[in-house]
Amino acid sequence: MRKHLRKHMRMARYVIYKETLVDFKDHFWTFLGSFSGIALIGFFNNNMFSASDSVFLIGSFGASSVLIYGIVNSPLAQPRNVIGGHLICALVGVTVHKLIPGNIWLASAFAVSVSIVFMQITRTLHPPGGATALIANIGSEKITSLGYKYVLSPVLSGVLILLLVAIFVNNMAPNRHYPKNKHWYKIWKRRYR
Repeated sequence: MRKHLRKHMRMARYVIYKETLVDFKDHFWTFLGSFSGIALIGFFNNNMFSASDSVFLIGSFGASSVLIYGIVNSPLAQPRNVIGGHLICALVGVTVHKLIPGNIWLASAFAVSVSIVFMQITRTLHPPGGATALIANIGSEKITSLGYKYVLSPVLSGVLILLLVAIFVNNMAPNRHYPKNKHWYKIWKRRYR
């Protein structure tokens, strides 16, 4: 019993030690990628939206940045999930806003809930997508008046900026490889059983 307990204690100490190591190179690449991605989105959307709208949008993309620059190998950070999650949620958010225009709390709850279910169905679960659906309902008049243009800009354009920066920066680092599946874009060759 003691031998078994000592073995588990050694393993626990090793895991705690490995998890608390500071890897400055990894942190540098995380910082460089997230700073570049968010700065580019902010720069391109600076003249289009008010300060409060930009805060909402960058908040949603900031959460995506945590995944695609900080947890590179996470299934939720892969391009299919990032692109699909944000686009599906933007479409759902705008559609719900058009169906339930006057009731913000109901439209917001419905948009986020339907978005989660659609992401699950399409296997494109990306948690920051919920914020994208929410912004389509709680944004200012400027955002809500965009209608389905909201899906193209700022959502699609922002996602593409984040993704291109992630592919560039994460593959410059010697110990990072993004995306996990190098042939993620070859939709026509996928086999589903």
